[in-house]
Amino acid sequence: MFDIGWTELLLIGIVALIVVGPKDLPVMFHTLGRFTAKARNMAREFSRAMDDAAKESGVGDMAKDFKDMTSARKMGLDKVQEAASKFEKWDPMKKSTSVKGPATTALTEERAAAAEKIREATAKKASERLAAEAAAKSAADAPEQVAKQAKAKPAAKPKPAAKAKADAKPAKRKATRKAAE
Repeated sequence: MFDIGWTELLLIGIVALIVVGPKDLPVMFHTLGRFTAKARNMAREFSRAMDDAAKESGVGDMAKDFKDMTSARKMGLDKVQEAASKFEKWDPMKKSTSVKGPATTALTEERAAAAEKIREATAKKASERLAAEAAAKSAADAPEQVAKQAKAKPAAKPKPAAKAKADAKPAKRKATRKAAE
């Protein structure tokens, strides 16, 4: 804590020799030594009392337990890491070699069949969706094609019979309006 070297002690000794004097210097050092010894004794006694209190209350055991609980071996982290590495290397399509028997083989074949059905259904839905999108696009393009065809062909002249029918309709409308009034 306090870093006092030999040079600092020598300087303090010289200053003390000059201030206190050569007659009273040994008495002062003796008193200073007894004072530091008493302070060290009190610190040591306080430290022992604290250690004893900790032992009685079980703090030391709890500290040991906490250290054990936080160790990787006690927590089982090595097993977790081992399981994680096995999981990363695991291939679900590969047949299991750790468990042998017909049940495992049948289960693997069932999973392969189910996976194939899922792939087929997905492909079918995708092709249906693409066909629907193509039909929607062609329906959206149909009015444009009709407009192009109309521009390409000259407009046909209306027939006189059609004109007569058109004239008849307004007359009926006029009659119905009068009847409504």
